[in-house]
Amino acid sequence: MSIKEKLMQDLKAAMKSHDKIKKDTITMVRAAIKQIEVDKRVDLSDEEVIDIISKQYKERVSSIDEFKRGGRDDLVAQTEEEIKIILEYLPKQLTDEELEDIIKEAIEKLSITEKKQIGELMKEVMPKVKGKADGKKVNSIASKYLN
Repeated sequence: MSIKEKLMQDLKAAMKSHDKIKKDTITMVRAAIKQIEVDKRVDLSDEEVIDIISKQYKERVSSIDEFKRGGRDDLVAQTEEEIKIILEYLPKQLTDEELEDIIKEAIEKLSITEKKQIGELMKEVMPKVKGKADGKKVNSIASKYLN
């Protein structure tokens, strides 16, 4: 079953069970997918759908910081629920330990020694962790190993 089919199936289930947050979240994700399909006049693959869902995830994570600064605890709680729902459609996220192993391996492979070479490292690591880890997290872990 494709991710788009799973989203539709889960949307129907959320509507039947009157789960408003899940219904609204899935509707927003589907709208983002549909918008790109219409704009580009293509039918997106699962990989491209994961990219869109990943972007939705990142937007919500950054929104939480904004809501906390604004003292909007109600929106923080709602956004955290939306993030939990969105994570159901992304590949399992890598743990810090798994990321560290991938980064160490890339550092050894490319013989990277200085922090100014982090761009090379990111080019090597990001395709391997696409959809499974956030670029900021990869960068912060990589920075620990480079001086």
